[in-house]
Amino acid sequence: MPSLKDLRNRISSVKSTQKITSAMKMVAASKLRRAQEQAEAGRPFSERMERMLASLAGRVNVAGQGPKLMAGTGKDDVHLVIVVTSDRGLAGGFNAQITREARRHIRALKADGKTVKILTVGRKGRDNLRRDFGKDLVEGFTEIDRPRLSFAAADRIADRVLAMFDAGEFDVCTILYNRFKSAISQIPTTQQLIPVAFPESEETGAAAGGNAIYEFEPDEDAILRELLPRNLSIQIYKALLESAAGEQGARMTAMDNATRNAGEMINKLTLT
Repeated sequence: MPSLKDLRNRISSVKSTQKITSAMKMVAASKLRRAQEQAEAGRPFSERMERMLASLAGRVNVAGQGPKLMAGTGKDDVHLVIVVTSDRGLAGGFNAQITREARRHIRALKADGKTVKILTVGRKGRDNLRRDFGKDLVEGFTEIDRPRLSFAAADRIADRVLAMFDAGEFDVCTILYNRFKSAISQIPTTQQLIPVAFPESEETGAAAGGNAIYEFEPDEDAILRELLPRNLSIQIYKALLESAAGEQGARMTAMDNATRNAGEMINKLTLT
């Protein structure tokens, strides 16, 4: 049976922990609002870009030609998988959720006889995947949100991906990230970036925006060659924004639960 002094020391220790988790909860809550606004503001732009590119792609495909970013290499042998996680922990199952999905995706590709290369964004994803797929890691980006997350960070990642693609180092590129739904819910999402996979409409199953009417100047092919690299940066930026909002939501929820648990423990120790 612990002595009265031991119980008091334990209560004091738990109270100190409770102050830390409560402060972390408030910091995450303040960051969440801005991150959520950025993620929600970025969705319409990326979706409209995909719709316009789908319309352009439909016109170019009729002529039987198209940029390499859209048409691909004609092979499906080497896959580049981009995994987006956070640099810091204490966010509940946020990082474990996406790395688990990444492991499943990578193992499925390897089971089909594909060669897999992994590019990580965030220290947690790099450290977790290194244990099982260390030889497949080609590069890792960390601290991209310092001092704050910007489009330049997405552009830097996109430039690296484009350099690898131009060098013939992979055939298909896919990004995995947590899409923000609410402070307590993040959805693991897989999106193919290269070749561009256009969303399908629910009604017809055709590429969304494929029937829209546009007038293009100079011509569809020239516009596609300009917009496809930019679209890559935009889609990566969208994934980074979604992941950043999901991280703050998950951390706020985790710290709120930790603060409540600490309060319950203090009550039990006080009663004892």
